[in-house]
Amino acid sequence: MKRLLFLTIYAAILLLSCRKLDQPITRDFTETAYWRDAQDALDALSACYEHLYKDDYFFGNEGLSDNAYVNGNGYQNVTAIANGGYDPSNARVTDTWGFYYTTIRRCNIVTENIDKVPALDSTLKRRIVAEARFIRAFAYFELLTWYGDVPFFTNEISIDESRTIGRTAKGEVLQFVQSELTAIRPHLPVNSYSGGGGYEEKDRGRVTRGAAIALSARVHLYNGEWQQAASDCELLINSTENGTYGLLSDYRSIFTVANEYNREVILDLQYGGGRTYDRQRSFMPQTVTQLRSVLVPTQDLVDDYVMLNGKAVSEPGSGYNENDPYTNRDPRFEATILHHGSTVTDLNGNEQTILTQPGSNPPTNSVDDQGASPTGYYFYKYYDRAATNYQSGLNLVLIRYADVLLMYAEAKNELGQLDAAVWNQTIRALRVRAGFTDAAATEFNAGLSQAQLRTIVRRERRAELAFEGLRIFDIRRWEIADEVMNRPVRGIKVTSGAFNRDPNGYIIVENRGFTAPRHYLWPVPTFERDQNKNLSQNQGW
Repeated sequence: MKRLLFLTIYAAILLLSCRKLDQPITRDFTETAYWRDAQDALDALSACYEHLYKDDYFFGNEGLSDNAYVNGNGYQNVTAIANGGYDPSNARVTDTWGFYYTTIRRCNIVTENIDKVPALDSTLKRRIVAEARFIRAFAYFELLTWYGDVPFFTNEISIDESRTIGRTAKGEVLQFVQSELTAIRPHLPVNSYSGGGGYEEKDRGRVTRGAAIALSARVHLYNGEWQQAASDCELLINSTENGTYGLLSDYRSIFTVANEYNREVILDLQYGGGRTYDRQRSFMPQTVTQLRSVLVPTQDLVDDYVMLNGKAVSEPGSGYNENDPYTNRDPRFEATILHHGSTVTDLNGNEQTILTQPGSNPPTNSVDDQGASPTGYYFYKYYDRAATNYQSGLNLVLIRYADVLLMYAEAKNELGQLDAAVWNQTIRALRVRAGFTDAAATEFNAGLSQAQLRTIVRRERRAELAFEGLRIFDIRRWEIADEVMNRPVRGIKVTSGAFNRDPNGYIIVENRGFTAPRHYLWPVPTFERDQNKNLSQNQGW
């Protein structure tokens, strides 16, 4: 926890302005002069927002799952985690621990010092504290998900204390997270929209009541508390009391600068102005972004997109043609993934046809080329045509309304209550928005068992939320990671070339491994245990 303890707020507040979350602060501060007015408190809160999440995690999380593969040691060496060949000194394992304890410290500084601000408006004060408590709860939830038991505190602790504090049981910290997300709701505003349909500027990027409810639903869902998860979702579905949310009409448009702050967004990570990222250079074809393509989709993800009739590609009657594999597929497939024959407009306005099969002409994006995708696929979602010099200011959506619908469908199915009404509110609504028209895909089938509906809901979740950093959490909480991560990373089917292929002709990029129960929790980082001998280690590490 060294990074958490040596960080002071007087350095942290230089990172972001609270009035514009994507702009740097230009005011000068000293320790004795701080906490003078409301702006000081808001600036300190902005330092918490700056540490809510990382684009490195958002995109890198896909490479931790069966959705994607990272070619090399990028994204803090997530490939070593995905193939089971890591230890407590792994870069991502170490960084996540330090990152979120820095977040927690910043939030604790706000909650402990805000009373020093003279004559602070009581409503604003409650909101600032509620936002800081939300971000702290978010940080603890992330830590619990990755590490299980973690050190827990809600005050500023000293360096000496940091060297002796032990780990608190996951259940106790989880209870705190859940209680915080409930307690802060009355002090957070309901999201408001301008006439144009987007968030009003004063609320852009900030935590609202809907975000607290949606995160609470996610916490309950991940913990298998189905009724609580369903109840939270119901507070946001077909009601505006806690926020005005709905599905954007066009799936592709959600992930564009032009449609930021749309009614589907519940919580997003803010970019723009002085804060940008260049991650699209690692997942788009190298002819588009002029850099090696290393974060790429897997064949397993491609195979999970259903046909337009709602059937899986392996189901009888699906109509799937292995010689024409991308026709009549879930429309979200084309909105998410580039494949052989896809067209894309590059950053110069030129239309390119992406060719990935070996022997293609030109060969630059094919599996033959060292800098191209080794699977023959590229991610398209989150490609930002508005980027300047490859630097994107596109916000990254952490929670959106579609996820609330999917959480509700899953919770209701696990309760044995996924009926036609729930289906129409959730799966049907998402499929119709995506572009499905076949009744076999959109209408509820009362003859399906709970297990069959579970398969549909989980597949729907994967298709809708692909490349949004959530799949890794799903396969871990469903306890199927030891199944799906113990398979080779596969790419496109080829008939020629010096490729390692499976019996069906699909490229084998790399073998992966996942050992249960060891890999269901990350180890406590070596560096942290060297500093604090009271930190125990997880099973198997």
